Amino acid sequence: MYNRDRIDKVIRLDTELINIVEEAFTDLSTKQVTMPPIMRIDVPENNGEVDIKSAYIEGLDSFAVKLSSGFFNNPKMGLPSANGMMILLSAVTGEPLAVFADNGLLTDLRTAAAGAAASRLLSREDSHTAGIIGTGSQARYQLKALMNVRQIEKVLVYGRSEEKAEIYKREMESELGIPVEIKTAREVVENSDVVVTTTPSTEPVIEVDWLHEGLHITAMGSDAEHKQELSSQALEKAGLFVCDVVEQSTRLGELRSCSNNEVINSAVELGEITSGMKKGRSSYDQITICDLTGTGAQDTAIARYVYQLLDTKEDDDHEGS
Repeated sequence: MYNRDRIDKVIRLDTELINIVEEAFTDLSTKQVTMPPIMRIDVPENNGEVDIKSAYIEGLDSFAVKLSSGFFNNPKMGLPSANGMMILLSAVTGEPLAVFADNGLLTDLRTAAAGAAASRLLSREDSHTAGIIGTGSQARYQLKALMNVRQIEKVLVYGRSEEKAEIYKREMESELGIPVEIKTAREVVENSDVVVTTTPSTEPVIEVDWLHEGLHITAMGSDAEHKQELSSQALEKAGLFVCDVVEQSTRLGELRSCSNNEVINSAVELGEITSGMKKGRSSYDQITICDLTGTGAQDTAIARYVYQLLDTKEDDDHEGS
């Protein structure tokens, strides 16, 4: 069993990890993937949910089963809202190869890497102002990942809690060395080149009349039937709507609240773009939106990757002893 501290020592949120996760999107479009629907257990009295994801990708000798939880009252108790663990299984014998008691770290990292992959493919290359909606741990990871793929010079952030927004501002300015300004949600969207939403909101936090030419939005928060971060009219205004899996977005993501069949039928899966099967952003002024609900393929990709890193680290330690 590997705990969070041990995992944290070998893995980095860098371009290599972003490439690994991007490859998992490509696999979804180019390979035979066994990926059952997400299993979710709701715990409404404690504002909590538990998701179970998995995917076997043809040709690989291992795959992951991941359990992740989000209990959104936890910050009031001084605890992180996200938690969980992963198990890596042999695809040959079914035997457990490793248990990652990571407390949600690998989920945070692969989610951030997925967001960065989407922004690298869909946002304008000269995007310098990042807008972040939300102030939790994923809001931090998403910004750090985004800075691997775009030259971000300024950050605009909105959070429901002014106190948490101030903490976010101080931490990110200190860690990343770029200015962070606290704004309203509307100001964030209207004045950013690329926006990432990272909330568990059950109603839209972005309205259609805030969108402007050339904007890219990556929506990370909606991963359950009761969540929504974007107005359905915003999806209709986008020149390109992308998601990780259309069926999943229709059931759990932003497409769930969209009744416009034209938007649904024209939705492109991110793997179709990473594989070159379909085109991404088609013009400088195009508005693009990507809805990511999270896939078991991403979990398999990062579990296999960190297992390799840990195995290499142990070999190096033995050689040095």
